[in-house]
Amino acid sequence: MIRKVKALREGDTVGLIAPSSPAPLEDLKKAVAAIADLGFNVKVGASCYESYGYMAGPEEVRARDIHMMFGDPKINGIFCVRGGNGAIRLPRLIDMKLIYGNPKVFLGYSDITILHLMFNLHGQFCTFHGPMPSTDMINDSFTGYEKDYLLKAICKDEPLGELKPYDGAPALQTLVGGTAEGEIIGGNLSLICALMGTPWEIDTKDRILILEDVDEPIYKIDRMLTQLLLAGKLEAASGIVLGQFTNVTHKDPSRTFTLNKIFEDVVAKASKPTLINGYFGHGEKKVTLPLGAKAVIDGVNSSFTIIESGVVRE
Repeated sequence: MIRKVKALREGDTVGLIAPSSPAPLEDLKKAVAAIADLGFNVKVGASCYESYGYMAGPEEVRARDIHMMFGDPKINGIFCVRGGNGAIRLPRLIDMKLIYGNPKVFLGYSDITILHLMFNLHGQFCTFHGPMPSTDMINDSFTGYEKDYLLKAICKDEPLGELKPYDGAPALQTLVGGTAEGEIIGGNLSLICALMGTPWEIDTKDRILILEDVDEPIYKIDRMLTQLLLAGKLEAASGIVLGQFTNVTHKDPSRTFTLNKIFEDVVAKASKPTLINGYFGHGEKKVTLPLGAKAVIDGVNSSFTIIESGVVRE
């Protein structure tokens, strides 16, 4: 059973790390201020000041930062400054015994999916798929919807309940009917596929699988979803929620498919209760999802309800 982590309180210290790509120093300063505005103290990890090609320093530096933040009893939670690229190099270097013994609030999305899968399946504790400091929290749009969902997810020991859309967002729609219940798992489609065939491959059995992606051509989305179908990952899930697939491109606009047609042709073949238009991913705004906590899909009412908190108060 996946463990809940200790809820964050005002005045707690959050460790800021860069497991993937670096944030510009100007944005890093804004990110630190944004976390402070949430009521937390901030300790900035060494990786946030590093740059190594498109990554925030060599993998040894980034892994060391993760170990330091999880191992420091004065650090109450860990926020990833941004996503990007490079987290795929980290699994071989991560000391999972250290991580398992020191579960904490861990926040991020996109490339951070690599670490979510490791910490959920091997660390056996809830992590949080939600907005990141330098790409979301420094934006004017962060106040209200995103901020409220984030603080409720990481600070309140009560379930988020039925997820509601933000202003202008399309409502959840049912792709495949039925009801499903299970622990939430998943994240970025590309990164989930990148871990297939490795010791950190996703386990969807009896879980609710969430998927999102950004900047991918439609044929690649088709291919990656089909890979999960062929691998039995879609059929093993109790249900599926497809979130924000943003900036989808088309190699040949005269010979292509819509995103929803790909969902119908591929995901629906698994015959699992499935919703589309989930409020998570790379869209304008996003909810914070407690990965590992239980949720319910209701295909009749096209609703996605989080019925368990990912944190406990001690």
